[in-house]
Order: sequence, then C-alpha cells, then structure tokens
Amino acid sequence: GGGIDMGRSYLTEARLQKACDAGVLAARKKLGSSVVTDGLVPATVADTGDRFFNINFRSGAYGTKSRNFAMSLEPDFSISGVATVEVPTTIMKLFAFDKVDVRVLCEARLNYTNTDVMMVLDTTGSMSKTNSGDKQNRITVLKSVVQNFHAQLEGSKGVGIRLRYGFVPYAVNVNVGSLLQNEWMVHNWTYQSREEQSTTTSVVDYTYTDNWLTVFGSYAASILETYPANYNPPNGEGDSGYYTCQKPAPPNHYTSSDDVLTATSEPYIGPPAGTKTTKHRRLTENGAVHWLQVNGATCEVWGGIYTALTREYDEITYPVYTKSSLYRYAPVSRDVVNWRSEGNGCIEERDTYEILDYNNVNLNQALDLDIDRVPSIGVPSTQWRPSYPDIIYGRALDSNGKGKFSVDPVVTNNAYLFQPGLFAGLVACPTPARKLAEMNAVDISSYLNTLTIGGNTYHDIGMIWGGRLLSPSGLFAAENAEIGGKPTNRHLIFLTDGQTSTTDIAYGAYGIEPLDRRRWNPSSALSLNQVVEKRFGVACNEVKKRNITVWVIGFGTTMSDLMKECAGAGRWFQADNSTQLTKAFDAIAASMGDLRVSK
Repeated sequence: GGGIDMGRSYLTEARLQKACDAGVLAARKKLGSSVVTDGLVPATVADTGDRFFNINFRSGAYGTKSRNFAMSLEPDFSISGVATVEVPTTIMKLFAFDKVDVRVLCEARLNYTNTDVMMVLDTTGSMSKTNSGDKQNRITVLKSVVQNFHAQLEGSKGVGIRLRYGFVPYAVNVNVGSLLQNEWMVHNWTYQSREEQSTTTSVVDYTYTDNWLTVFGSYAASILETYPANYNPPNGEGDSGYYTCQKPAPPNHYTSSDDVLTATSEPYIGPPAGTKTTKHRRLTENGAVHWLQVNGATCEVWGGIYTALTREYDEITYPVYTKSSLYRYAPVSRDVVNWRSEGNGCIEERDTYEILDYNNVNLNQALDLDIDRVPSIGVPSTQWRPSYPDIIYGRALDSNGKGKFSVDPVVTNNAYLFQPGLFAGLVACPTPARKLAEMNAVDISSYLNTLTIGGNTYHDIGMIWGGRLLSPSGLFAAENAEIGGKPTNRHLIFLTDGQTSTTDIAYGAYGIEPLDRRRWNPSSALSLNQVVEKRFGVACNEVKKRNITVWVIGFGTTMSDLMKECAGAGRWFQADNSTQLTKAFDAIAASMGDLRVSK
C-alpha cells in the first residue's frame, strides 16, 4: 500500500517540479532585463508565472488538494518559486496516513554567455532634432538609452563572463584611422585637388578709414515692434529648420552727404613705392532707417534715427602688392606616409567597382564589401587611403554652387572653386570608432559624450565597418577569438534616424563621386541613393554570414523594407520617441540573455 501511494506522490512531485520550473521561467522572461536599471517589476510578471504554472499542473491533478505556488524576486534578479500540494493516500489511509505533503523549489535566472555587441550609430545632422513627445533631442536620448542598455547587460552577467562593446558612429564616412595598422594604409594616393602653375604679382591701391570723430548731432536705435516669427521646417539632411519674418521692414527715409574737406598726397616708400593719399572727409546723416532681426522665435522691427549726425574721418589710400595664382585643378598624387598626424582619421575605401548585378557580387573586385580581407603589404588595391578634405576641390563648381563637374583638368586663376573642406556637413568625419572592449559605466558615458553630429546619411559605410570590427574571422580575428573554450554570441545593433540621403558634392569614403567614379557615376542606371542602399544590403548579408545577429532600429523615422530585410522578423524596431527606443533596447537585451533554470 505504501508503494502505491508513494508512487503517486513521486509522479506528482515530478509533474509539480516541471510546473514550478515553467512558472519561474515564464515570469523571468516577462521580467526582462530592465529591472536591473529601473528596479520596476511589472504586475504582469506574477500573472504570467501563475498562468504557466496552472497550465502545467491544474487544480486537482492526480487527485491532489491544496495546490499553492508562490514566487519571489531575488537580489540577483533571479525569480525563485515554491510549489506545494497534498496527495491524498488510498491504501495507507488504513494506517492513519491520510496525505503526503509534496514541496518543490525552483529558480530561473537570465544570464549572458560571452557576448560582443557592436553599435553602429547614425550621427548625421538630423540627430539634433527632437522627436514629437520628447523633451530632449535624439542624440541626447540615444546616449541615455545606451547607458541603460549597458547597465542591464552588466547587471545580469555571471561570474567569468566576458561582455564587450564597440561603436561605429557614421555619416558620410567613418573615423577608423586610429584602429588601423600602418601597413593597412597606402603610402601614396591621388586626390581631386589642384596644383599651382604660375603666379602673377601686381600693384593695386588699398584704402581704409581712420580717426573718426563726431562733430555734432546724434543717432539712436530701438525696437519698434515684435511679432511671432514664421518657422520654416527642415529642408533635407542636417537642416534643423529656421525662423523668418513675414512682413518687410518699413521704408527708410534717410539722406547723407560725404564731402571732402581736405586732400593731401605724399611719397610712399613701400614696398611697393608710390603715393600715399589722405582725404579728410565730413559725413552728415539725417532721417530714419529700419531693419528686421530674428531673435529666437520672435521678429523684431528696429528703427534708427539720425539727427544731423556729423562725423569727420580720414580716408587713406596707398599701394600694395597682390598675387594672383594660376591653378591646374586635376587628380594630384600625394605622399600620405604622415597620415596619422596630417589626416582627420576618416578614410577612403579600397578598390571596388560599379556593380551591375547585386545578386552576383565579385568580392575579388569589390574589396570594400569584403569585410574579412586583410590588406596585403605593398598592394594598394587592398589598402585604405587617408581622408584629406582640406586639399579636395570639386572641379569645376563655383563657391556659389554654379557650374558643373569636369572629369578633365581645368586651368584657371579662379581661387574660389568649391572646396568641400570648407563645408563641414559635406565632409563630416564622425567621432572615432571604438574596437570591442570590456567597458564599465564610466567608459560608456565618457565615450558617448564625445559623439558629434553632422553630415549626410550613408548607411553602407556604417554597416561595412561595424561588420569589420565585429567579425571573428577578419581584421581583428585574434582579438575577437573565443576565450576559455566558451562560445561568443555576436550582435550588431544598427540605429538610424533617417533614410539614405546622399549628395554628389560630398567628399566621403569613395572620394567625390562624380569625379572619382569608383562605384557610381552620373550616367549610372541607379541613383547614388540606390547604390548606397544596394551596397548596404550586400554588407548586411556579409555580416550575417559570420553568425552575427543583426538588429536594426529606426529612431524617429519610418522603417524601410531594406532595413527590415536586413534585420529579419523580430529583430527590427521602429521607435518614434524615447519611450519606444527604451523598449526596443530592453527587448534586445532580454533576447541576448540565456534564460535557464538555476535551481
């Protein structure tokens, strides 16, 4: 009789243990990893655990009574459980043993195995915008959320587990120079630049004014009117919008006379030798002048009143030399051995070609898309080239944007041809990327605080270098190798706040596209935007071939099919504000963990 009743009890215990395990596992999964940073336990956690327990051990199963299940949150954020039930006896009841008490313990923990996380972050100009419903701009929100994400992972890792983090900020280029070995860079490279052909020196008159003195009269200015300015929304990448005044300023009623009182000339020794002329003048002004001034979101109408304001001054003229240079604008070879001290850290990509069939990409030609190939010493096609924006000229665009690109050299004394180096957004070199490393909270905060924003959105270069720094079989294979015989999980988190946004006048990782024509030219069947997106897709697939899990987050932007396809179902998120971005990173953190029964 005892054997029969104990057999039922053991069967009940086994089933109760499974139910207990199922309950705490479900509860711990529901809890996620954000509890490490915010300490909040959602009310649905207990409901979820109870539901899984009840499904696996229903009330009255095997004739049992007094079923009970209770869970607790432990200091290490594991969830423990105690399940009890009474098993009524049949045969042993004759010997005054009415029931057998069954009690089991269970515990579920979210741990991390060795994990590498590479964050590829869009740091283009639009990250200065503020999403609807948020009080801080996108880049500030991102910094805060990434810090919480790091805290979640660190708070849940077990003893002896290695968690490493890396970063690749991107815009029109990436700043990876500090991570590359000298032999991975060319010693000489050709840039779209200019060379001086000849100089001509001539003599011209230089005039300035001095010794101003108010004789009589007055001038006073004041605000006459204020009204709300008109807001003009952003027009393209990197534009944060601006305010203008709708109404014109009142007309001016102003008269002036500027008379020469005396004029003297004397020899000017120079060089160059010549004549120095001094004219003593009297300026008399009367009437009113008006102008508009935008102050934040307010338009101010200003008025200035001249009341017989009379001033005397000297107008001085003397000869000076002026030099005019004749330049040849063309591809110019340059020694770049000292690129570490002369360059800005950004690069030009190694050899590639204009791809016509993206289903059959030849990585022996498209070396930029081969994320594992290590450069060969003395083979420039396999090596990277340092970025030198200050010597780049967009032949033959004028500084006002007029003109057109010319592949052929141009010889001119026009010194104002468009130079991208003078326009930060078109040569934006982001914050230096960081290789994988174990980082504490201070390290993470310090790095995030260095992030700068600017430039256009070129997604492909971000994905390419995120993959290169994370791959276990490429440039940093030795550093990314598994340690201690434990496997390493690898994750690439790609965050962007906008769609692909290119411009042919930018100087980026592929030079000036209409002039260098390494992957695209103005007569190509695809637009430059389309080429960047196609190459992003190829790069994403290359990353996933390395057994790397890719996550994509669209922050303040609609997720495109391209981004969704790159990540795959369940691994892309559209976050329209800070709350949704936090939830996206929480979900990623929970998915990275290893949920298991620990007791």
